[in-house]
Amino acid sequence: MKKYILSSFLLLSPVIIFTQTSLSGMIMDSANPKDDLGVEGASIHWLNTNISSISNSKGWFKIPYEKTYKKLVISYLGYQTDTITVLSSNPIHHFLTLQSELDEVVVTSRKKATFKSFSTTTNMFTVNADELLKAACCNLAESFETNPSIDVSFSDALTGTKQVQMLGLTSPYLLISQENIPSVRGASQVFGLTFTPGTWVESIQITKGAGNVVNGYESISGQINVELVKPFSDNKFFFNLYSSLNGRLEMNTHFNQRVSDKWQTGVYVHRNYRGEKFDQNKDQFLDNPLADQINVMNRWQYTDLQKGLVSFINVRFLNDEKQTGELRFNPSLDKGTTNAWGSEIDTRRFESSVKIGYVYPELPYQSIGFQIAYSQHQQDSYFGQNRYDIQHQSVYSNLIFNSIIGDTRNKFKTGISYTYDTFDELVNTDFFDRKEQSLGAFFEYAFDNLEDFSFTAGVRIDTHNLLGTFITPRVHLRYVPWENSVFRASFGRGKRSANIFAENQQLFASSRQINLNNVGGSIYGLHPEIAWNYGVSFMQKYTVFDKKGDITFDFYRTDFQNKVVVDWENPQEISFYDLVGQSIANSFQVEINYNLAANFNVRMAYKYFDNTTDYKSGNLQKPLQPKNRFFANISYETPLEDKGSQWKFDTTFNHIGRQRLPDTDSNPIAYQLSAYSNAFELLHSQITKVFSKKFEVYLGAENLTNIQQKNPILASDDPFGSNFDSTIVYSPIFGRTIYAGLRFKIN
Repeated sequence: MKKYILSSFLLLSPVIIFTQTSLSGMIMDSANPKDDLGVEGASIHWLNTNISSISNSKGWFKIPYEKTYKKLVISYLGYQTDTITVLSSNPIHHFLTLQSELDEVVVTSRKKATFKSFSTTTNMFTVNADELLKAACCNLAESFETNPSIDVSFSDALTGTKQVQMLGLTSPYLLISQENIPSVRGASQVFGLTFTPGTWVESIQITKGAGNVVNGYESISGQINVELVKPFSDNKFFFNLYSSLNGRLEMNTHFNQRVSDKWQTGVYVHRNYRGEKFDQNKDQFLDNPLADQINVMNRWQYTDLQKGLVSFINVRFLNDEKQTGELRFNPSLDKGTTNAWGSEIDTRRFESSVKIGYVYPELPYQSIGFQIAYSQHQQDSYFGQNRYDIQHQSVYSNLIFNSIIGDTRNKFKTGISYTYDTFDELVNTDFFDRKEQSLGAFFEYAFDNLEDFSFTAGVRIDTHNLLGTFITPRVHLRYVPWENSVFRASFGRGKRSANIFAENQQLFASSRQINLNNVGGSIYGLHPEIAWNYGVSFMQKYTVFDKKGDITFDFYRTDFQNKVVVDWENPQEISFYDLVGQSIANSFQVEINYNLAANFNVRMAYKYFDNTTDYKSGNLQKPLQPKNRFFANISYETPLEDKGSQWKFDTTFNHIGRQRLPDTDSNPIAYQLSAYSNAFELLHSQITKVFSKKFEVYLGAENLTNIQQKNPILASDDPFGSNFDSTIVYSPIFGRTIYAGLRFKIN
């Protein structure tokens, strides 16, 4: 019950009215992923009778009813058995409560590390902490190595920053949120994923295609929502230590304390440091930047079960410093000179947020929630003789009301939102500043017949001082054509401001000239990006040799009405201009999951991308993106021993097809590249030894195949010349990386 109240102001539960000769209701467990609260297999019977029922896959049950029946008994393994008084045949909702102590209970099933729900209308799946621990997962950017739906790549040859893509589009086209508050956007677009440590993450919800209208209008290709660990459910103390042979050291500590019956707090500290210089390819440039980051968060949680109130208060501070460039670069001597090429990126970020939710105690399907967040992001940086500074202040607020129409087969969400952003940028000697503010209202209706059909239709209207007044529609549909299958379809519209410098900071680490082809737009002289996303998905569960699995087919298409084209086809310049013509991104994926044996799982996926844009030089495939990718992951865990001892093994294989490279034909021959890169394979693996519930160690390797891109920096021998370019990166630079770490916790 407690966990349900903590999150249910964003959730609704369906109910249907049956005849008066039976009692119907829903058995729920709030520990399950969002929008899938129902408990399957709960036992329901009338006290002192043999009349019983079992809840279905969505937690629903129907049991014969007579006025003489007064006491209903509800039980489920691992939960308290409840006996409730029933005075009428009106439908009921009941929430199971975990037992505080379990004696001699044998667990016969385990929670999946990646959960795909059949009942959600959107094409969403949840990645929990168990999946994140299969790899080093030092930060959010590295949390997707074992997930085939998210592609991870490097943005340039200097900063070592990993970028994510979904449906063939980069992260600016994703809505990346933290507990449903947009987080990685604006000034934090390039480095923001590295600002969330992996141990702070409780789970990640990934939605493909058009998102919902509740969180805004910017999402185009999907949404990644990160749920952080909660003070009430996290360990009282947690310590993680990580070290790798590429000179990276990391430390994470969590401290959680109950202050009173209603207040709990947690302090989370993250530190990572890299102070050793590496140059494996002998180009006299650092393979990885020198780095030092301190990241501190204080999280408060208020819970009043009697009043149905819950609140979260977050305060967070980050200081991140990076240095890269030539091995011999000394900032105190060489900054601003041509003695040696170097770069420093110093970021300070402050965040605060408040979430308040109220659940009507007698109407668990009805709730109201309010979110407000403030952030200040200051980045001071230079790249050789290019300078880039940005300050971004942001305010986000959202008021959401959830309820039903008639009965809880018909649900709705409605509310209003307000955002305010200020940007101040210095690009060499040019200043760019702007203020953006928008006020929006949204309404989303959801229908679920509780069996084989559901759909969600939402619309929002926003008025924006630079983008104008516009409507954002989004629709999702779910249909079950036969047993153990589900078909989904969606379409929706997205609109966003392109922060061309913040999103393309790698351009400063080159000698390219910046061209802004202004045509009267309101942001850098450019117009906002607008796109429609359409998609279908089909998933089928199966059983082979008494072992379960599933197969999923996804196809999505993004069609841009307008796009800010980033044109790299002239090696001496980079141009930004509004789309004239067509820009599309087609994405196809087939994914197979199979349980070969007890605790032995296999996941495979093939992906095909067709992403083309009309450039000034013609219609071209997006550079630095493979059309074909193949993914395979194998994981195995030994059976748990008496004291919790266990071995865990995980291996991930990636085949990355050839990629089109930007045109370099006008460069001198020594600095020309071929039209396409070669395909290559990556292999990652990790072994974890769990000694007890409190202590475990892990050893792993990334890029076991030791793939390294040759000459990732063009004209590295002449970094201040006209051909210097570190932006054309299509494979790893450092090569094989061995790492080890330990985790210790006190519950």
